[in-house]
Amino acid sequence: MNVPSFIPTAIPEVLEVVPRAFEDSRGFFLESWNARSFAHGGLDVDFVQDNHSRSSRGILRGLHYQVLQPQGKLVRVVDGEVFDVAVDLRRSSPTFKHWVGVFLSASRHNMLWVPPGFAHGFYVTSERADLLYKCTDYYAPDDDHTLCWEDPEIGIEWPLVAGQRPVLSDKDANGKRLPNAVTFP
Repeated sequence: MNVPSFIPTAIPEVLEVVPRAFEDSRGFFLESWNARSFAHGGLDVDFVQDNHSRSSRGILRGLHYQVLQPQGKLVRVVDGEVFDVAVDLRRSSPTFKHWVGVFLSASRHNMLWVPPGFAHGFYVTSERADLLYKCTDYYAPDDDHTLCWEDPEIGIEWPLVAGQRPVLSDKDANGKRLPNAVTFP
């Protein structure tokens, strides 16, 4: 069975997933998702929606989450590189308010599993990046929340290009700080 590597991060539920890639002079082949092999590795989930996002260098998207319809996300980069972040928003968790960040790149083929109960965001470090991510629940616009990307209580260390502020959407620029944000039990 072609089982990828599942590497726990500082928050054990958030996993870096590294599929086995078969490369030669023609290119490569890998399984980005296989329900049996991922379940064998401990990630037994059902996905209902696939998303594709393209962004340019310096763009930050997030930190997004849903509470009533929480989404688990399996995120991968198919072009470029991003710094991908998960923030634990489960008040009952010993890692509440903690964050982890992993560089995801097309060349490494690595992915990040962000379980339900976490806010998710990414910052583009390459000239351009295309992300594909699978979700365990549908997007629910009425349940869409944004956590402030620079909340000092969380303290994410974003690898900002040349130290410049990221490019943000209005929604992301107006994300709520943790004391005012909706969180999970």
